[in-house]
Amino acid sequence: MSKVRIGIISFAHMHAYSYAQCLNTLAEIEFAGVWDADAKRGRTAAKDYDTTFFKSLNALVENDLDAVIVCSENVYHREHTEAAAAAGVWVLCEKPLATTVADAKAMIAACHRAKVGLGTAFPCRYADRLVELRERVARGEIGAPLAAACTNNGQYPGGWFVDERLSGGGAVMDHTVHVADVMRWITGKEFTRVYCDKASKIQPDSPTDDIGSLHMEMDDGLKMTHVASWNRPAAFPTWGDVTIDLTGTRGSLFVDAFSEKVDVYDNRATRAQWAPFGSN
Repeated sequence: MSKVRIGIISFAHMHAYSYAQCLNTLAEIEFAGVWDADAKRGRTAAKDYDTTFFKSLNALVENDLDAVIVCSENVYHREHTEAAAAAGVWVLCEKPLATTVADAKAMIAACHRAKVGLGTAFPCRYADRLVELRERVARGEIGAPLAAACTNNGQYPGGWFVDERLSGGGAVMDHTVHVADVMRWITGKEFTRVYCDKASKIQPDSPTDDIGSLHMEMDDGLKMTHVASWNRPAAFPTWGDVTIDLTGTRGSLFVDAFSEKVDVYDNRATRAQWAPFGSN
């Protein structure tokens, strides 16, 4: 059986490096190439991951690919997705899908016309603890969901993430999408009202928000709060968290999605570390 040929569009997003590493570990996948508007970065990545750098976006997507992973700055997601769709290539796009509703709808329409798949990178749907939470809610263990208190805190990323012309927003844009998606996935409900207060408090010189408090309502009156921030210090053992404290008519469940780790203290290291276990 022939391998599935996948390329990566841009290494602007740090997750591109994780995708590249993963592609090279899957026997059924051929990591078929890279294009990046930053040619130096793209060539370096292609060399590091033993694949080909393409000088143009069209040259990559027209190279008999089955799919691409879009890891460019958020504002370019539409342009890069439409180019892939025009070549008949399926797309997995980093989150957020787009910086405007109009761009998101255009991306969906382009892929629909081309009859190719379009997915957003939502790995939380595959986290063992969140899968179990969804299953237990579906079994009615806590009754009808009434309220949820959620967080997604991470480290200050700097770079284009704090340039709203490229990212579309700061911590609220970056760290709300996962929890919002998971809550829709777990409950089967849609959001009906949203209030958000955001500020630059943790990094006072940040050009965009680095913390936000959101208060939301879903179908049937389910109330939800969410803290989205870049509040983790550089010395923190990991990038951040996703937590959900979900209360229903018969009980409650709390999940710390990525808390599968052992505390490690090593005199050779400069900080405490976490050694992860469980699913990747």
